[in-house]
Amino acid sequence: MLSQNANSGRPAPDRARSSNLYRRGQRVFPAGVSRATIEKDPLPIYLERGEGAYVVDVDGNRLLDLNNNFTTLIHGHGFGPVVEAIGDVLRQGTCFANPMEHEIALAELLVSRIPAVEHVRFVNSGTEAVMYALKAARAFTGRSSIVRFEGAYHGAYDWAEAGQNGVGESGVSGRRLPKLGYTGAPKAIADSVIVVDFNDASGLDAAIAPVAADIAAILVDPMPSRAGLLHPSADFIAALSATARKHGILIIADEVLNLRQGFAGASARYGLEPDLVVAGKIIGGGFPIGAVGGRADIMAVFGADDKAPLVSQGGTFSANPVSMIAGRIAMEALTPGAFDRLEELGDRVRSGLAQVISKRGVPFSVSGAASLFRVHPKKDLPANYRAAQMSAQEASTMRALSRHFLAHGILLPFGAAACLSTPMTTAEMDRIVAVFDDFLAQGEPSDGDKR
Repeated sequence: MLSQNANSGRPAPDRARSSNLYRRGQRVFPAGVSRATIEKDPLPIYLERGEGAYVVDVDGNRLLDLNNNFTTLIHGHGFGPVVEAIGDVLRQGTCFANPMEHEIALAELLVSRIPAVEHVRFVNSGTEAVMYALKAARAFTGRSSIVRFEGAYHGAYDWAEAGQNGVGESGVSGRRLPKLGYTGAPKAIADSVIVVDFNDASGLDAAIAPVAADIAAILVDPMPSRAGLLHPSADFIAALSATARKHGILIIADEVLNLRQGFAGASARYGLEPDLVVAGKIIGGGFPIGAVGGRADIMAVFGADDKAPLVSQGGTFSANPVSMIAGRIAMEALTPGAFDRLEELGDRVRSGLAQVISKRGVPFSVSGAASLFRVHPKKDLPANYRAAQMSAQEASTMRALSRHFLAHGILLPFGAAACLSTPMTTAEMDRIVAVFDDFLAQGEPSDGDKR
């Protein structure tokens, strides 16, 4: 039975089966769910299936999906060519200890597209890929410290995680130390991770120079999503490159999410020339995957014909045929024309949202590029992590916005990038803009407004 949502003016969707599943989950999972990233407001929405640009939950509600499993499903749900191919491979075998031709084919595709990539190694997740990229940089340079940007998300490896939630107290050197990922993490991690501000072109070299002799790599997401989907300035990219080259530091571009920004990825889009590139998400066609690639001389730390590897990299399911075939087929469908069309849709929704903001005269802004966008409850577009942080009132506003979208049949991620998929059309873009306009027309929510 549907109940009336007094704030949206629409019937509130039935969530009875989701509620029942959540109660079951609470008996077997910590906090009732299997991933920290699952949104609960106040309970998770359990899904039954996906259909192109849409998902259908267990209670029969059909929702436009702007999450796409955290930007992974660039072709949406149930992409026909992948479904057909995987049906065949399942009958032939899903994993082997020996290599197969499929991994070579996907590697050849990545090498042909991404300018910085000469050799590739496959793993099973973005977290693994970042971990191995950092290990490769350390082994190649003989140095141990890394530089990363405040607030950016790079997975769950201890050194990549430090600084994700900002910086804390100053250390003995006077440098503000990164907040570690969890209680009990070795304090020594903070001493070997230097956290700097994204887009701070003038302060970059000054922060790095005093400790440059021990820095192996600068880890950078060209447009950090979790930190605010921040647009990199041209002078920042130039300063980053110059500082790294000056001190013999490797640049690792984390494009696990942002490879979807174009045929050659995000680094090529913004003029960044990394030494190593980390990929994942879209290159797996909806299946688990990660990849680290880069210059052949650096990648040789994973092995060469005439010597033992400096970094041992394995993985029981690494380069499994299911992910390799699905990834190749999905990537082959991402032609330059397909990326151009996604960019046109992205431009349409971002400009539409901006026009509504201007028309209503409200303190909002929109960031993003290509097939990504994010709405900020701020008049000025944030340029760094601290500027993107939300006050309690701003967070309340954004939660109300997500609820409003949900009441209108759209899954809008809270505090993360929204993304488009190839099955979407201009009609969905216009619908997104119209729902946002409707939200603004109702005025700012009060603290108790659950919309």
